[in-house]
Amino acid sequence: MRAAGLVIVVILVAVALTLLVARVRWRSVTNDLVAQLSNPSMETVSAAILPAEIDSLPAPVARYLGAVLGPDPRQVASVRVLWTGEFAQRPGAGEWKPLRAEQVFHTRPPGFVWDARISLGPGLDVLVRDAFVGGGGSMRGAIHGLVPVVDVHGTPEISAGALQRYLGEAVWFPAALLPRNGVHWAALSDSSARASLTVGETSVSCDFRFSTDGLVESVYTPSRFRDVDGTPVPTPWEALVSEYEERDGVLVPSAGEAAWLLPDGRFPYWRGEVTELDYVYEGE
Repeated sequence: MRAAGLVIVVILVAVALTLLVARVRWRSVTNDLVAQLSNPSMETVSAAILPAEIDSLPAPVARYLGAVLGPDPRQVASVRVLWTGEFAQRPGAGEWKPLRAEQVFHTRPPGFVWDARISLGPGLDVLVRDAFVGGGGSMRGAIHGLVPVVDVHGTPEISAGALQRYLGEAVWFPAALLPRNGVHWAALSDSSARASLTVGETSVSCDFRFSTDGLVESVYTPSRFRDVDGTPVPTPWEALVSEYEERDGVLVPSAGEAAWLLPDGRFPYWRGEVTELDYVYEGE
């Protein structure tokens, strides 16, 4: 019996060490990707944002940026966001799984790394990393960082989807939506406008819809690639944002939801709240 107990202890220790090593390796890859977001060769821009840069934009965009950037707008170089939220894997499954994530954005060049842990049940976690780095998108998910469940990188579809995500999530660092950062705007109506962005060989656009108070209430695209049994399928997609609050002088949402708009109905698959948001400004 004592020998059997010793074997069990050895097995448990081996499993714990394996999981620890997997987490350390996962985090190391994440850190490497974050380091690659920076491009020191890029031409720097002025930290100060001039009123003319905002006033020259289509009316709904100018109203929005004028409202959220505050009286002394500055160029954001990078952003760190901590998220808490929930994730749903399949339409109609009715099961939301808790998640926590850390995300780092850079604006010049545009890019991000999102590193999340989704709890599927007691002792069962999936680590998920979504990124747009060096002009290419990637997504990797693995149970405890060991057993892959998704691993896609470098395809035109994953790159476009990741860059659309960056464009939509720029509402959390809205200075990134200025033309100085490569974003081009076209008015659609008095309460909507289309933002377009090209990085390398990837070009995308998203429609920003503004509420009566001039703030972004949703971001929409009729075609974002969704994985269906390993096949990328272009699908309407939208993100809703709400509960604006001031952070470091910038007015940003504190909550959001992402959803696919499927033929048989709307499927929200992610909803979350910002628990921490830190800006690094140009020149700091």
